[in-house]
Amino acid sequence: MKRFKKLKILNELYRYKLIGLNYIDDFHIDLKTQNMQSNYQLPNSLESLKNIVLNCHLCQLSKTRNKVVFGEGNPNAKLMFIGEGPGANEDNTGKPFVGRAGNLLTKIIENVLELKREDTYISNIVKCRPPQNRVPTETEANECMPYLLKQIDIIKPSIIVTLGSTAYKYLTKDTTPISKIRGEIINYNNIKLIPTFHPSYLLRNPSAKKFVFYDMKKVKNLLKN
Repeated sequence: MKRFKKLKILNELYRYKLIGLNYIDDFHIDLKTQNMQSNYQLPNSLESLKNIVLNCHLCQLSKTRNKVVFGEGNPNAKLMFIGEGPGANEDNTGKPFVGRAGNLLTKIIENVLELKREDTYISNIVKCRPPQNRVPTETEANECMPYLLKQIDIIKPSIIVTLGSTAYKYLTKDTTPISKIRGEIINYNNIKLIPTFHPSYLLRNPSAKKFVFYDMKKVKNLLKN
């Protein structure tokens, strides 16, 4: 209920801001209904959604972030990558996957999938960096999830690749270990979802790169078909 109230109040404040009001003495809002679908609607454009996310303060991560990392890429991408959350480099730049792990992801996209990075869309479960790069809590992930789900709804990718166990678990609610589920083709709301290892894991375990190579070959074939 607490999360619902915050979303309702923020939604109303955003509405006031959009019509040019910067200050109001008081306002009234009906918090009795809990039907999120009918009463809290996110915008249907990435730019408008981004403006909301950049000003989001729903969870504790907003207090420690430097920059919000909304996501970037082709708004009509057939392929979408979803990671866990921003790291230090991403927090400083506001862009997803720009550190060592990001460079490796770019190489995978270019060398294995034979695509340009900008032809894909890249985002994360949470849009703000967890302190010390820890795993996002369930509360943090749940607070941020509506934004990611709306990104998916707007972009309408044919294929989603989840990077690492955290991204897979929070998106699908499946707790199967990534080592057992990676490379499988899963039906996710009529989208083909393929889990694989996170690039940062590959930096620590180079021998696992061959598994990601196999997974990306599968993705490449699906894109062709």
